[in-house]
Amino acid sequence: MNPGHTPGARPSARIGKVEAICIRAPEPLAARDWWVTTPMDVFSDRDRLSESHVGSTNVLVRVTTDDGVVGVGTVGLGSPAAKAVIDLHLTPLILGHDAFDVELIWEKMFRSTVSIGRKGLVLEAISAIDIALWDIMGKRLSVPVCDLLGGRTRTRIRAYASQSYARDDLDAVREEAARYAREGFTALKMRFGWGPRDGEPGKRRNRQLVETVRDAIGPDVELMADAYMGWDERYAIDMIRRLQDLDLAWVEEPLLPDDLAGYARIRGAVPTPISGGEHEFTRWGYLQMLTSGSVDIVQPDVNRMGGITEARKVFALASCFNTPVIPHSNQAHNAHLILAHMNAPLIEVFPKGTIRSAYTFYSELFSGEPEAVDGWVTVSERPGLGIEVNEDVLAEYRVAAADPA
Repeated sequence: MNPGHTPGARPSARIGKVEAICIRAPEPLAARDWWVTTPMDVFSDRDRLSESHVGSTNVLVRVTTDDGVVGVGTVGLGSPAAKAVIDLHLTPLILGHDAFDVELIWEKMFRSTVSIGRKGLVLEAISAIDIALWDIMGKRLSVPVCDLLGGRTRTRIRAYASQSYARDDLDAVREEAARYAREGFTALKMRFGWGPRDGEPGKRRNRQLVETVRDAIGPDVELMADAYMGWDERYAIDMIRRLQDLDLAWVEEPLLPDDLAGYARIRGAVPTPISGGEHEFTRWGYLQMLTSGSVDIVQPDVNRMGGITEARKVFALASCFNTPVIPHSNQAHNAHLILAHMNAPLIEVFPKGTIRSAYTFYSELFSGEPEAVDGWVTVSERPGLGIEVNEDVLAEYRVAAADPA
């Protein structure tokens, strides 16, 4: 007997096949002249790293029903080892289930892997499957996913340009930021380039970066800055205070994600809002963030933290704390979630043309991914997530799981 509920008027959509495909990240167009602070900066043999490491691998998941409906999802940027989790642990568990039973399927995947998961790689694998199931539901009912989540709370979403990495060439930093303002973006996120090991000279260079961007975009464009977990508490408090006059809308991920007490102390010591959550997992992780007073803004990475099924719980949880939710990344699943929730004011967009990264690559791998026009994103009426795999790009970047290079 097939698992899942007994179907009524709606024909069942049994899961017949799950395919996990490893994809090589593209070589960045820039010649490694851009970077961001990272947690690896504490080591003496560190190298300047970008967020898009050459040779890193993403995992695309395609779920096919017994009558041929295909849903797609992706694992949050990480390890090709997610394919093994999907193939060995999750696929045997969900085959034969009705794709509409997302709550039941999510709980089965999560509870069956608690001893090896709860956070990290396993949750990323669960996320990709869950997103693909929501794509199937929308396609099967001929409606966009946002309609399944409660409908549209507005007609379009304000976007922020998420680029402007640290560079030695400040003229290039200035011109890039000014271009985003000319293109209609009313908000921009930049990256810090230096951390505690760089001492006072690094602090001066961080300030110089922020001054350059602020001067380029003027006072009316919101400016945010990301430390990508590369700082410590003492450094963060001092650095953020030094930037107070430059009116940052938030400082993102100053510490490693598990240091919630440190986040709370930073938040209590500076007037600038603090954001985080890109590297958190499940409703329980975000509950700890919110009850500890660690952040002013929650930033779940939906194809990392548990997928759409879990993300909608986090959106609801954050609303109880009057805390905005601004998901990490620009993918279609985020656009649908944002559009369906009142407490999600912005969408992150990685503009193409300046830096080619694993995030801009999504718009090459999929047709229909959200792109900003005059600083705003609209979501189409196409069913499901509204995206389709570009098979030529997939064929070019597809790699064997054992050979991600």
